[in-house]
Amino acid sequence: MSKKTLVLGASLKTDRYSNIAINRLRQQNHEVVAFGLRQGEVNDVSIDTDLHNYEDIDTITLYLNPKHQEAYYDYILDLKPRRVIFNPGTENQELYKILKDNNIEFEVACTLVLLATDQY
Repeated sequence: MSKKTLVLGASLKTDRYSNIAINRLRQQNHEVVAFGLRQGEVNDVSIDTDLHNYEDIDTITLYLNPKHQEAYYDYILDLKPRRVIFNPGTENQELYKILKDNNIEFEVACTLVLLATDQY
């Protein structure tokens, strides 16, 4: 089953985990939208540099370090995702509490591992 995913912190650089995640998500036929600092394409996914009000986001997978996440708290809440995945290096106690208070699931995990082990 496809889970529409927002990759928040997407990169055009092929060695970045966010880039690899976009490719793996698409290989497994998940619908993907992406936001990053530089516009471009990864696989068949356009990286947006403007925040869009995407609809029906199941999962947000974070690739932003905690000090850069604060600017996106309201945006994340407004999208009303089912869950947020905190990839290694993105762990953020403050955002965990905000998500919990808003009944949004979260997990500290690696999107690539979840995909590889059929736990996504």
